[in-house]
Order: sequence, then structure tokens, then C-alpha cells
Amino acid sequence: MQDTQDTLHRGLEERHINLMALGAAIGVGLFLGSATAIKMAGPAIMVSYALGGFAIFLIMRALGEMAIHNPVAGSFSRYAQDYLGPLSGYLTGWNYWFLWIVTCMAEITAVGVYMGVWYPDMPAWIWALSALVIMGSINFIAVKAYGEFEFWFALIKIVTIVLMIVSSTGMIFFGLGNGGIATGIANLWSHGGFMPNGVQGILMSMQMVMFAYLGVEMIGLTAGEAKNPKKTLARAVDSVFWRILIFYVGALFVVMAIYPWNEIGTQGSPFVMTFEKMGIPAAAGIINFVVLTAALSSCNSGIFSTGRMLYNLAQQGQALPIFAKVGKNGVPNAAVLISVAMLLGGVLLNYLAPKEVFTWLTAISTFGAIWTWAIILLSQLKFRRSLSAAQLAALEYRMPFWPYGSYIALAFLVLVVGLMAYFPDTRIALLIGPGWLVLLAGLYYLLGYHRQGKEATLATSRQSA
Repeated sequence: MQDTQDTLHRGLEERHINLMALGAAIGVGLFLGSATAIKMAGPAIMVSYALGGFAIFLIMRALGEMAIHNPVAGSFSRYAQDYLGPLSGYLTGWNYWFLWIVTCMAEITAVGVYMGVWYPDMPAWIWALSALVIMGSINFIAVKAYGEFEFWFALIKIVTIVLMIVSSTGMIFFGLGNGGIATGIANLWSHGGFMPNGVQGILMSMQMVMFAYLGVEMIGLTAGEAKNPKKTLARAVDSVFWRILIFYVGALFVVMAIYPWNEIGTQGSPFVMTFEKMGIPAAAGIINFVVLTAALSSCNSGIFSTGRMLYNLAQQGQALPIFAKVGKNGVPNAAVLISVAMLLGGVLLNYLAPKEVFTWLTAISTFGAIWTWAIILLSQLKFRRSLSAAQLAALEYRMPFWPYGSYIALAFLVLVVGLMAYFPDTRIALLIGPGWLVLLAGLYYLLGYHRQGKEATLATSRQSA
């Protein structure tokens, strides 16, 4: 692939994509939000994360099959366009762009909160603006600069969790940090049993668990800029499930073995509590630093994702043509710039708008996550059926248990949607989300993107032929 003015550069190395895959799956939700999920399911939250992790594994394998066969920047939006039609590609692309804009608004705002722990007299908006300027600047340099920052951000999270798991294991079995008295693992069943709230507790927590995994599909967006996509993407996708088991389930196992599950969250983050018990006085500061880097990482990824998705939409004739232009550094500068500008307005909105407005925006992004995963599975089903016998035999990377694996993952997503409808706190997403799709579809026809989308599909078909 040549480096023309319309082509992205392949600057992401294997180590970048491997760490990005893991970093995307480990967010602020694990460090701060896990206490809420534990209250719902008790120790059985580990079952929730394992079940959710298996569903994500199937979704990622479906994405990997298509991405390795056709490594392009737009990933699932492009596959939706090719296999489900231009409208599906358009809805998926703009949905995902909006999802990351809203996610980044929240993460940039969180940066102000985390910095306020150390600098309480400094206005939070200064930190939020600084984070946006720094992360935006990194994304304008080159894709390798983005990958390098993401590599180190992910490494900080990983090292923290590994240290906690190793030291906690020492406390559980050898009494390390607990006066030589081994805590054992009796806390996993001593306070109302392993499933204190029954199967309902697992189901209640499932929606929170699934949204903790939001971002893993971003690996697909790196396909157009990976140096060796067939090798690096296959390894990254294959490792997602095991990494989730080790880091999510492993971390929660040691925390709930040391502390009764019904006490977790009453004294702050379970991670802070565990490090303090190890005799580390700066535990709160360490975890604050880690969640700060997690928020910056999410912001960095969001700017990358929104820029690449706009670039792909413009290539498909579903966004302004200027967004398909690439600078000499291999970055879609206009696409990145408009995304950063939207985030700037979003940060202002987050500080000024009523809480309800931000709740509605978050509901749309929540709905967008489920939509994206479902589209990946549906696209893969159509993709596989479009292959000839010879193409199928030559397929280098395959979805396991096909087509049943795809059906199982789709059924799981339907279950999550049903749970969202059942609980009042998440029901708003199912009320606002479809309305958002109708609005997007209206703009699709009003702006004439339906004609341009068909032309782009025909051009792609001719190139493939």
C-alpha cells in the first residue's frame, strides 16, 4: 500500500496493538466502578465477567475474521457497508463516532476530577482543556506517536493490576501484609453464599459488566495502520478472552477473598483498600494516578477512533470529502480536528448543561455500543455466506463454532437489551437510542448520502473484482 495523500500509514507495530487490545479492555470501570457491580452479584460477579468475556471473545473473533481478510481503517463500518448495505455502514459509523465523542467528554471531565485530588484549588476545566490539547496534539503527530502513548498508558494499568494480584495472593496464602495470618478464600462464600442475590444478581450486573468491555472492538480500527495486520490482529484478538479472565476475574477474586463482598465500596475503591492493607501509605495517590492515565488513555483512543471513523465515512461518500484527506504524516488531519473541536464543545456542555442532557447523550452511546457489536456479528454472518468454496478454504482466520458462535453472541446481546429494558436506570437508552437512529436515517436521505453510498459500494466492488 503506497503512502499517497489519501492513504493512512502503517505505523502501528505488534507491541502497540497487543497492549492497545488489553488497555482497551481495562478501564476506569475496573478500578472505580467494580464496587457497584459487586454489590449486585456478590462474589458471583466473577461469573458475570466470565460470561461477558466469552461473548466479547466471539464478537472479537467475528471482527478478526473480517479484519484479517480485509484490513481497512473503517473496520466494522466498512464491513457493514459491504455486507449489509450503505445505510447500515452509515448508521454504524456515525453511531460509533458519536459514542466515542460522548465517552471522551466524560473521560476529559474525569481528568479534572482526578487532578482535583492533588490540586483542589485549581479549576477543573483547566485540566480538562489541557488533557484535550495534549491528547489531540499527539494524534496529529503520526499514528506511531498515538501507538507509543497508548502502549505506555496500557502498561501502567497492567503493572498495577499484576502487582495487586501477586501481593494479594501472598496475603491470601501466606499472610503477607496481614501480620503473617493467611486470610484464605472463605470470604467468597461466607456472607450469604457465593451467589448471595441468586441468578438475578448476576443478570442485574450483566449490563454494567458488558459496558466495562466497551472499547475492545477498537482493535479493528487499527487494521488500516497495522504494519503486519494479518499477524498482529490475529494475536491481539486471540488473547482478549484470556486477558479478560486474568485481569478482571483475577483482580476481583483476590479483592473479594481478602474483604467481605458486602463491605467493598463502603470505604472507597477496593484497589486502594488492598494496597493500603499491604502497607503502602501512598495507595490512594497511586490509584488516582492509574485512573488518571486510564482516562487519558480513553481520551487518546477516542480521538484516534473518531478521526478514523470519519475518514472511513468520507471514503464511503457518507461524510464531507475533506475528511478523507490524509496529511504527509499519514493522519486524517481534518477528521481528527473536527473531532477535537466537537470534544471542546462537549466539555463545555458537560459543565454547563443540566445533568439530564448528559444522561441522554450517555444513553445514546450505550445503545450505540450494543448496535456496534450486533452489526459486527451480522456482517460476519453475511461475509461468510458471500464466500465461494475456494475463498472459504483460503480463509486464514475463522470464527469458531460458526454459525452457532455468532448466534450465541447475538442471543447474549438480546439478553442484555432485555435487561436494559427491565431496569429503570438503563431503560432510557432504549427509548432515546432508536430515536437517534431514526434521526440519522432521516439525515442520510435528506443529505443525499444514500446516492453517494451506492456509488462508493459500486467502486469498492469494482476494485475487489
